Parts: sequence; structure tokens; C-alpha cells
Amino acid sequence: MKMGAHRFRWKTFLIFLAVAGPGIITSNVDNDAGGIATYSIAGAHFGYNLLWSLIPIMVALIIIQEMSARMGVVTGKGLSDLIRERFGVRITVYLLLALVLTNFGNVIAEFAGVASSLEIFAIPKWISVPISALLVWLLVVKGTYRSVEKVFLFACLFYIAYIISGFLAKPDWASVGKSLINPTFKLSTASLAMIIGLVGTTIAPWMQFYLQAAVVEKNIKVRDYKYSRSDVIAGSFMVTVVAGFIILTCAATLFKAGVKVETARDAALALAPLAGKYCSILFAFGLLNASLFAASILPLSTAFVVCEGMGWEDGVNKKFSEAPQFYGLYSLLIFLGAGIVILPGIPLFPVIYISQVINGIVLPAILIFMLILINNKKLMGEYVNKGAYNIISWLTVIILVILSSALFLSLLGV
Repeated sequence: MKMGAHRFRWKTFLIFLAVAGPGIITSNVDNDAGGIATYSIAGAHFGYNLLWSLIPIMVALIIIQEMSARMGVVTGKGLSDLIRERFGVRITVYLLLALVLTNFGNVIAEFAGVASSLEIFAIPKWISVPISALLVWLLVVKGTYRSVEKVFLFACLFYIAYIISGFLAKPDWASVGKSLINPTFKLSTASLAMIIGLVGTTIAPWMQFYLQAAVVEKNIKVRDYKYSRSDVIAGSFMVTVVAGFIILTCAATLFKAGVKVETARDAALALAPLAGKYCSILFAFGLLNASLFAASILPLSTAFVVCEGMGWEDGVNKKFSEAPQFYGLYSLLIFLGAGIVILPGIPLFPVIYISQVINGIVLPAILIFMLILINNKKLMGEYVNKGAYNIISWLTVIILVILSSALFLSLLGV
């Protein structure tokens, strides 16, 4: 019996490894240049006080991502494909236009993150950005889904740099525990805006499209869905742990010293005199890894979304000649985004600002589309949301709609 149980556990683990990838990759990419900047500012400006918010955010992320993965496994179709079939071409085109604009702004932000991180090591952006763009492009255009996924999973491991930085910063673990167990919240504009920012940077519209497309591309079967769900949960947990360590690193050093930062680069440079050069280097290296990682995924996600929505051929396993629109859009986003970062005097903040405004508008709509689709029995059969899970899902969406609307209004200065 013991030998049989051991063999069963080993087989289960191997199946999980075969299925795992989409959930872990999608969640970890969300710790991109913008995400790291948001977490750094949260720690530097509010100390440990907002650490507790990561727990409900993680729960919301799991619920939303699980629905995306489930739809991909059951239907074998991407999210934009399902939206086109259920809601029509016109709505799909408007949605695609909004996603392309916001994702393009995010791609620019990622290459700006690459430039910022390597400038810390005295490498100018006119060298770092073109080389990074070429490497990112070659990875997808010349690779297969299996090879690309292996590289992406390997990149996830480098987020450990932030965990090591956290320990080097020597945080007050008692205060960390108190924030998690006994949360406090000051009802101020700054605190509310930061929580909205934390939600917005953790749950982004592109994530749902990429995750579902990746599940379909990997051809995960319904019988293996429980492993895909575990993949989603593992990814959501990993991204939350990394975010938590970024916050506590900055809380233990920058907040304690009264240092205010506005970008992840500012945080990396400010850590050197406060926590040592190794902590600063690890923080900068983490930013480089995160920026490269996201600069690969975001254009890929956009290409999947547009091609699915328009009914064009897509997929990393296809050749350039078999999916010209897919690879063409992917290439355009990478090289145009990198090119804008290289140009002297280009104001990057307005581009990023506009992309976040569009993000705030699109997210609630996508979540509503998802819930309508996943509760369609003709589409999902026995895999529709059930009972308490549906209540939790709708409640999560309502809260996210309220927060996203508040983010949109705050960005407009209302």
C-alpha cells in the first residue's frame, strides 16, 4: 500500500509538472516594472501598514485566474474568441483596440524598466534596449511553445532576488506579522489610492487573455484541470510572496529613513547606503529580470488576443509564414516600444498614464464578460460556476469594478 501510495504521489507530481506553466508565468509577469514600482512606493511611503491588503488581493487573483483557466480547458478557445462568438464583432473590435493601446503603453514601460535597471550598472539605454528587444523577439519567433515556456518558468526563479533583498534589509518581523494578523487602515486619499494601485497592478486585463490562450496552446484536457487549478493557485501565491518582500524591503529601509521614491530605479539606488550594495544590486537585477520577462509576455498576450478576436492564425508553435499577423503584431509592439524608449526627450509618463486609464476602463468590462461566459451552461456544461463560488466571484468582480472605477476617477483627478 505504501509503495502504491508513493507511486501515485510521484505520478501526480509529474502530471502537475506537465500541466504547470500558464498560471505561474501569468501571475509572475504581473510583477513587472510598474508592479515593482508600485510595491516599492507602498513600502517606502506606508511602511508595513498595507502588507495585509495583499491577502485579499491574492484571493481575488486566484478566483479570476481560475475562471480563465477553466474556460480555456473546457472550451478549447481563447477569451477574445469566446467574446466575439457571444457578443459580436463590433464589441470585440472596441475591446481589442483598448487592449492594444494599454498593452503598448505597458510594453514601453517594460523597456523603460530594462533601461533604468542597466543604467544602474552604467550601461546606456541605446545599447541595453535594442539588444534586449532583439533577444526577446528571437525567443518567441525562433522558439516553440515548449521551449518558450521553459525560458519563462526559468525567469520566474530569479524573483528570488527580491526575497533575498528582503532578508538583507533586516525588517522588523514582529511589525510584519502584526500587519498581516491585525490589519489597520487609515481612510485617507493616499492610502485608498495606493490600495487601488496595488489591485490594479496585480489584476490586469491582459492576464486573463494570456492565461486562457496559454492553456489552449498547451492543450490541457479536462481530466487534468485540477492540476491547472493548482498551477493558478501556485502562481498567485508566488506573486504575492514576492510583492510582500518588495514592500517589506522598502519599508525596513526607505520608510524608516524617510526616503520617498517614485520609481523602482529610485528604490534600487536608495537601498545601497541603507541596506548595502548587495541588496541594491539584487533589487536592480530583479527589476531587469521582471522587465525582460514582461516585455516578452505582454506583446505575446496582445498578439494572441487580436488574432483570436479576428479569427486569424496564432500560436508560438506555428511558423512565421503560417501566422503572419500574429508574429507581425508581436514584432511591431516590441520594436516600436523599444524604439520609443531610445528616443531622446520622449515623455514616458503620459504614455504609461494613459495606458493605466484605459486599464481601469477595460478591466471591469472583461470581468463581466468572463462571468457571463462561465455561467453559460451551453458553453461550460457542468463546469459553470456553482453556488457559493458564484457568489464569491460576483462579489469579487463588484469590488474590483468599484476599485477600478475609483482608480479611473483618481487618474483623471476627479
